[in-house]
Formats: sequence, structure tokens, C-alpha cells
Amino acid sequence: MSYYERQLPHWQPDGAALFVTWRLFGSLPRGVRALDGSSAGRAFADMDRELDKSASGPRWLADDRVAQGVVDALLFGERELDLYSLRAWVLMVNHVHMLVFPKAPLSRITRAINGFSARQANLILGRAGQPFWQDESYDRWVRDPAELGRIVRYIERNPVAAGLVGRVEDWRWSSGFGLTK
Repeated sequence: MSYYERQLPHWQPDGAALFVTWRLFGSLPRGVRALDGSSAGRAFADMDRELDKSASGPRWLADDRVAQGVVDALLFGERELDLYSLRAWVLMVNHVHMLVFPKAPLSRITRAINGFSARQANLILGRAGQPFWQDESYDRWVRDPAELGRIVRYIERNPVAAGLVGRVEDWRWSSGFGLTK
């Protein structure tokens, strides 16, 4: 098992799937704190609800060119760099959720995805050298198969829950796109 800490603890047990969320730089309103002394699960739920509202801050992932660049980075990390097996993912307008079976340390995975996608996005948006992703990500290791199923459903239903589409299979920027459930 590996462990490191920044603002949040990051546990990576050998062989466990990881649910990882990261967001655009400046995407949370000033009054919302990702860490407010509550449990990590409660803090995540509160933060995700605010992100789903996307009432303030950047919405760069709503640009199809930027979104495609992030999807390309996710798939490249799996298929070419062999850093993980990707089980589920979704791009919202200001954050990303993914569920992976890691083959490398999480810090290497997020650095690869975020570094490549940030450079591409900033070129597209004409904002070279500016922060694109928030430094810290949230991750949770999956404890059992039932939790794995719940997380896949959560990820793929996120656009429905946020009111962006009526059906999971209608959100283009998700592993659930085009599937009949």
C-alpha cells in the first residue's frame, strides 16, 4: 500500500480500484471549502454538489475541443502509457470523475493526465501558462464489488443528476455514452 498527503490523504492499497475526482482551477465558489472539518465523504458530497451547479467559475470542459482533449488523455493513459485500466469516467463542465484499477502510483497517473490535458486545453483556450486544474484531487479506494457498482452508477449518472441530460446514454463525455441500460 502506498500513501502520501497534501491537503488530503491519498491511500493506494495494492490491487484496489480508485475513484478519483479533480476539478478546474477556480471552480468552487469562494464560500465553499473542500475541507471543512467534516468527514472526507461528506466534504466530497458537498463539493460535488456545488460543482454540479457550476454557477460560478470556469466551465472550460463545456468546450467540445477541450473535453475531447481530456478524453484523449484519459484513454492515452490507459491504452498507451498502461498506467491503469479505466472502468468508468465522466467529464462534467468543471470537473472529472474516473474509476480506475491503477498499475502505477496515483500521483503519476494524475500528473500524466492533468499535465497533458492542461497544456492542450490552455492552447485551445489561448491561456498558455495559466493554471487549468486545481492542484489537489480527491480519491477513494474501493472496498468491495458492491461499492464498485455504486461508484460506476454514480459516475455515469452524474450528468443526469446535474440536469444536463435525461438519460445516462445521452451524455457524450462519459463511459456510459451510447449504452442501453
